[in-house]
This record gives sequence, structure tokens and C-alpha cells, in this order.
Amino acid sequence: MSIRGNFSKRSAAVALIGCMAATLGGCSVPRELTASASAPPQIAPVTPVQRDLIYLPPPPQPVPIAVYSFTDQTGQLKPSENIQSLSRAVTQGGTSVLIKALRDAGNGNWFTVVERERLDNLLKERQIIREMRQRYLGEAETPSSVLPSLLFAGILLEGGIVGYDSNTQTGGIGARFLGIGGDMQYRQNTVTVYLRAISVKTGEVLGNVVTSKTVASVALNTNVFKFVQFDELLEGEAGVSSNEPVQIATQAAIEKAVYALIMEGAQPGGRQLWSFADQAAGKTYLDHYKEEKDRAIAAAFRRTGPYYTDPIDDPKKPTRTSRARAPGPQARASQTRSRQPAPTQVAVGNQSNSAGQPTAR
Repeated sequence: MSIRGNFSKRSAAVALIGCMAATLGGCSVPRELTASASAPPQIAPVTPVQRDLIYLPPPPQPVPIAVYSFTDQTGQLKPSENIQSLSRAVTQGGTSVLIKALRDAGNGNWFTVVERERLDNLLKERQIIREMRQRYLGEAETPSSVLPSLLFAGILLEGGIVGYDSNTQTGGIGARFLGIGGDMQYRQNTVTVYLRAISVKTGEVLGNVVTSKTVASVALNTNVFKFVQFDELLEGEAGVSSNEPVQIATQAAIEKAVYALIMEGAQPGGRQLWSFADQAAGKTYLDHYKEEKDRAIAAAFRRTGPYYTDPIDDPKKPTRTSRARAPGPQARASQTRSRQPAPTQVAVGNQSNSAGQPTAR
């Protein structure tokens, strides 16, 4: 009877190990991953924001625009729990991503993008053409039909990747019973992008937008640690993790910034830097953008935290210390009497709180 009991327990242990090995080999390693390990290169997948940019209705004529630099301004290194890493947390090729997003807008019909990031290389190549024609063709001056003047832009785009916050939200859940258990852990980072449009003629900032994108990571793990016999220990583990690429998240944030800048510049009643050739189709996109922006503003008023104070909810409650300036005595008195929030003032790249004071960033 003892022999049968030992045999059954060992058989169960072997079966459990085989099951976990099958889980690790079959479930934790997707077929797409094993199939694409030796697959040829392919075109990068299109993000949802990039799709919206491509299908934007075009303007009456393309807008000449230039980008000199759009770099990583965070100074953040790649987060690491055990060792120090000297790698950057976000991509250093923000300019290339921004230019690609500008070219995608309206399927290439929204902007005429001129090269400015590597302007020195362009000027050197043009100088080589002049010298070669002068030496071998004897031209004192290169004809404009052969080497016309460079295009110039009326609007400059500036800004950069200004924030990468690690572990903005972390958590997990797990359970264990009789040495057998599992757990799930998740982590969330946030990348923030600023983008502004500047007039070349006057140097005035025509528009300014801010976008952010979360970077999610999830890990699932199952394990067993159990004595099958007095001197026989069974130990097994299987797991799978999914990490959203930081480069894709940064690309999506930059594309959203370009989309928001186009919408802000086409708002009726404002500066209206540009417009849609098809007003009816453009109005549909403007309405969707306005709804999205209104939801973001409404969510900001519902949010509570150590740096947010809403005296309208409870005038008698002492306010927390806030980075934003507290409203003046007259504003507090009017809020207490009316018990209604003041109208929200929204400008391009600037938001106001219920007291009319600029919201701290």
C-alpha cells in the first residue's frame, strides 16, 4: 500500500512538472514570436493615432514647415532595479519620428516639410555641385534651373520629449495554497511630449500642445514548491510577461501632438492658422477633438490629490498645500456664495482652474 502511495505521488509530481513545462513552452511563448524569429524584416505596424493622421482631410494647400531639433529633454536613464544603466530611457531620434508624423498627416498633403536637422550636409552637397560644374563646365555661376534655391518655411516646430516618469502606477495580486500558487504584477510608466508652432516672421508662439502616453508592463507567474516525500522536493515555475515598447509609446505621443496641433490651429473663432479644404469633413474631426478635450478637462476637475484643492466641494474644510496659487479673498467669497464652478478658460496649450488661475504643471 505504501509503495502504491509513493508511486502515485511521484506520478502526480511528474505529471505536474510536465504540465508546467507544456504551459511554459506552449502558452508563454506565442506562436507568432517563434514564427517571426527568423522572418524577414517588415514594415512597422501602424498605430491608431497614425491611422487618424493619415485619414485627416487635407487643407486647401500644404503648409511649409521646418523642424530643426526635437530631442530627448528628460535626462532620464533607463530604469533598472539591480544595476546602473547608462542607456537612455527614451529614443534619441525624436526629430525623425516627428518628421514622419508630419509627412503622414493627410497622407502627405498637410505639410511641406523641409530638411533642417542635417542642413550642413545638404549645403555641403550643393557646394560640391557648384564646384564641380565650375571646374569641368567653366560656369561662373550655377544656373537656377540646375540648382534652384532652397525652400523656406513660414512655421517652425519646437519642443521635445520632456518627461519620462517610471513606476507611476504599480501593483499585483497573488495567492498560494499548499505550496502551489501564482501571481500577477503590473507596472506603468508615462512619457510626455511638448510641441509648439512658432511664426518665422514674428517669432510668436502660435500654438502649444501637450500629450502623454502610458507604457504598460504585465507579468504572470505560476510556481509550485512542495515536498512530495519527506526527502523529495518538487519545485517548478512558469511565467510570461508583456512589455509595451517605449519607442512605440513615444511615437504615439508625438503623433498625437501633431494631430492636436492641427486641430488647435483649425479651431474656428480663434487664430485659425489653417483650415480644411472640405469644411464638412473637417468639422467632424474638430467635434471629436473638442469632445475629447472636454472629457480631459472634466476629468481634471474630478481628480483629487495632494496638489489639487477644490474649495467649492467643502468651503469649511482646510485646503491642502498646493503648488498652484490659492484663489484670492474675493474669488473665494464668490465661490462660497455661488457654490458653482467658474467657467473654464482654455487656450492653446494653457488651462485654467476653477478660480481662473493657471493650473500648476
